[in-house]
Amino acid sequence: MVSLRIGNTVTAAIVSLLLGSAGTAIAADCTPQVPADALLSPGEVGVSINPVSPPMQYVDTATGALKGMRVEMGDAVLERLCLTSNHIRVDDFGTMIPGLQAGRWDMINTGVFFTEERAKIIYLVRYENQAIVVSTRPGEASTIKSVDDLAGKTVGVDIGGYEENKLKELDKTLQAKGLAPIKISIFNDTNIDYQALKSGQVDANFTIEAVSKEYADRGISEIALRGLYPAPVAMAFRNRELAEAVAGTLTKMRDDGSYKAIFDKYGKDVWTGPFDVKGPGL
Repeated sequence: MVSLRIGNTVTAAIVSLLLGSAGTAIAADCTPQVPADALLSPGEVGVSINPVSPPMQYVDTATGALKGMRVEMGDAVLERLCLTSNHIRVDDFGTMIPGLQAGRWDMINTGVFFTEERAKIIYLVRYENQAIVVSTRPGEASTIKSVDDLAGKTVGVDIGGYEENKLKELDKTLQAKGLAPIKISIFNDTNIDYQALKSGQVDANFTIEAVSKEYADRGISEIALRGLYPAPVAMAFRNRELAEAVAGTLTKMRDDGSYKAIFDKYGKDVWTGPFDVKGPGL
């Protein structure tokens, strides 16, 4: 069984019903590869996820199923460890790391950008590359030829993440150059961010490459700048044993080709560095 918890409500369903192709049931004779005392619930991993960023993680509106590259990757790893996934939907990304530290879930699988500061407080396993993109409404990309052109504009960004921090840093840099401040609009949901762009509430969006391409492909936006602030993306863990087990499994999946197969399915570039654990004291 895999369950999806939204707020305080838990909806449990057989994997094929809830996750479609994103996960498969654990065989009855499969022995968990992580000690029971390393998890909040023996044999089960509480996975915090913010499923509002297609194609990386999102809810299929037709079926209610969790889908996306990160969902598939996370479930494939945990299945190999003979562990079930208990997906916990968290709408505010800013609460995810504090929730991990407080023991509300075992793992975050929603695209946590790796930073040295985060590695001081939680365990991280890098497995993906991302960068930030500036998107506009279709036909308006030519108005933003460099980040300096964001001065004085209203820019939408998701709350509590790497993108918000980088946008605020950029704003300070522009003001130090004597340019007008960026008017930063912060949203809890990427979909709402793009709705605001479409309706003219913001002039541009500041989101990751994979998500911005999805909305551009839908004709909702146009990419003006790409490749800003590139950094690895990681899965995050409260427990070192689980992190090390996941890192080892990702290495095996790279060796047998299954890791690359999932990335190829979504047209994404693989992480070429080591699958190692970075965290407190390491």
